[in-house]
Amino acid sequence: MNIFADIALLFKDSWQLYLSGIASTLILSIIGTVVGLIIGILLAFGRNIPVLGWFCKGYSIVIRGTPMMVQALIFKYFCQLVLKINWNNILPRVPVLNGWLIAGLVVITFNTAAYMCEIVRSGLNGVDKGQIEGAKSLGMTNFQTLIYVTLPQALRNSLPTIGNEWVVNIKDSSVLNVIGVTELFYMAEESVVTNYKYIAAYVIIAVVYLLLTLGATGILKLVENKMDGKKYKFSLFHFRNKERSA
Repeated sequence: MNIFADIALLFKDSWQLYLSGIASTLILSIIGTVVGLIIGILLAFGRNIPVLGWFCKGYSIVIRGTPMMVQALIFKYFCQLVLKINWNNILPRVPVLNGWLIAGLVVITFNTAAYMCEIVRSGLNGVDKGQIEGAKSLGMTNFQTLIYVTLPQALRNSLPTIGNEWVVNIKDSSVLNVIGVTELFYMAEESVVTNYKYIAAYVIIAVVYLLLTLGATGILKLVENKMDGKKYKFSLFHFRNKERSA
């Protein structure tokens, strides 16, 4: 068995499937991270509101304490059996942006929001109290202090962790194939239906995932250095990783 020949042949025959899978994975990870951050900010604020505090805290605990794969399956069958939603009928003729991708976006977004809530809350707690006192001395209201002083500094301090969540989502999006999301891992499975070259397929997507995560890490490092006024120098050793169950 020549693994390199199998990889070349499989990629030649199925490159369109892999490109479609890459597009779906990037959509899931980018939109899921951005929207998840917005919801996470609202949840972090909500934890300081007496009426919403218990809900926001409980949401964060439950979502972070259960696997995303299980959450995806619960969401799928809840939609099918209770809400009677058939995701196959939503944008059924669009190859990438189809109904199941939208379902996957819902799952990964609300999963990410729970992690972003804790990230933002930690960033808010890390802002120097002198900054808040200085803003109030200038006549700013509590809301103005939060929006113009506290939150921007919290997001800047949390940028590496927020960016790392994007890297995690690139990899964790692979579990969404269990509900029919046609992301990269799903397309790899489709590419070997007739030839059974599983090792070659998994090597291909492993390399693709590695390139995607390295690219994301490089972009994040560029943004960090740009914000710090530093020149960017790419290095593979800048790769950050955070373990998280699927």
